[in-house]
Amino acid sequence: MGITIAAFALVLVLFYLFTSIKIVRQGYQYTIEHFGRYTATASPGFNFYPAFFYRVGRKVNMMEQVIEIPGQEIITKDNAIVSTDGVVFFQVLDAPKAAYEVSDLYVALLQLTTTNLRTVMGSMDLDETLSKRDEINARLLSVVDHATVPWGVKITRVEIKDIRPPADIVTAMGRQMKAEREKRANILEAEGTRASEILRAEGQKQARILESEGRKESAFRDSEARERAAEAEAKATLVVSEAIERGGTQAINYFIAQKYVEAIGKFATSPNAKTILFPVEATQLIGTLGGIGELAKDALGKAPAPTAATGAARPGAKRGPFELPPA
Repeated sequence: MGITIAAFALVLVLFYLFTSIKIVRQGYQYTIEHFGRYTATASPGFNFYPAFFYRVGRKVNMMEQVIEIPGQEIITKDNAIVSTDGVVFFQVLDAPKAAYEVSDLYVALLQLTTTNLRTVMGSMDLDETLSKRDEINARLLSVVDHATVPWGVKITRVEIKDIRPPADIVTAMGRQMKAEREKRANILEAEGTRASEILRAEGQKQARILESEGRKESAFRDSEARERAAEAEAKATLVVSEAIERGGTQAINYFIAQKYVEAIGKFATSPNAKTILFPVEATQLIGTLGGIGELAKDALGKAPAPTAATGAARPGAKRGPFELPPA
């Protein structure tokens, strides 16, 4: 009998010890209550709290969690009705606050996010709600995170999954997008044409400038050539004048004879005529040659000797155009 009582007592002791041991899994924290009042928080691992005096109040998940926002219809600022849904990511940072400061944490977070989503999107136009999702997410995150601080919860992200406008608005938006793209295409085509015309005009302008510069350079070269030719002619005239001053009229006859012979040579080499008739008599040519001979003799300082070519002119013979007058 005594052995049975001892065995029963041992079993009771083992059962009491077993029920007093609290094993907390990783990622969770348990709140410990002493006769219904919160006293401590059990961390992951082995914990011992005497049974019947202490018990586990709430098992709080400390990992990051997600709540889906169900689809709902929202009226925007410009009276357009859109359907939207989203998700909220949150993490409990303070287990006692999350367990005792709010009755149902998940329902509270869902209702808080839904009402603020209506507030934020209701203050925006339809175009803004469709194009500014990042702004909506940021505003929701700021508002909801600030509201959940007393609950010991940190809102990490708020994401809008989908925004669905009505079918007629989608059709109108399609037409608007098509018109906008056609407008951009026309603008780009006009800009291309404008750029092409500008480049063509610039090219023509540059061509005219280069052509003007070429004419200017050509005119400068021509004037320079004429100036040098004039200088050479003036120098030649000066030399002839000095020769005339020193030697009398023989230099004039030599100069005129040279020009006369050059003119005859040009007539002979002309491609327009193969036969040339000159009204020149033999005595005139002889007189011209005689004048040139006199110039040469005078330059050499010798007295002219009478020859058949340079003898006195026959009576009745005409003088050449360059024949010297008789002394």
